Amino acid sequence: MNTAILIYIISGIVVIILLWILSIELRFKKLFAGAKARDLEEMIVLVGNKINQVIETEEKTEKHLLTIDNRLDKSIRKIETIRFNPFVDGGGNQSFAIALMNDESNGVIISSLYARDRMSIFAKPIINGKSEFELSNEEKDVLNRATK
Repeated sequence: MNTAILIYIISGIVVIILLWILSIELRFKKLFAGAKARDLEEMIVLVGNKINQVIETEEKTEKHLLTIDNRLDKSIRKIETIRFNPFVDGGGNQSFAIALMNDESNGVIISSLYARDRMSIFAKPIINGKSEFELSNEEKDVLNRATK
């Protein structure tokens, strides 16, 4: 009788171990589903390769974003316009001053003076927020607005 009980106990333990192995096998199949790996070692190598690809892509993206940031700093992003009447005796606010500036306070001020018989247009370069040419009050105002 002792041997019969012992055989039942061992049989139960074997069944439990087989069920445990089967559940582990199912977990591995889920882990390897869709992967070309045959075993855990190949799966780890595949994951490592994917991680390396992600790191390379991240480095390329960071370099590209840095290039874009540098270009944006030099692009025209600050635009201001003022319309005014430079002559007391007539006309409306047909004259204007436009500031086109980048983030480094470099750019140009374009101004137009309108009179009944003519129209004059001036362009004055701006470097570091200053012009080597004398600016009118309206041009100074539009420059101050653009560089704020």
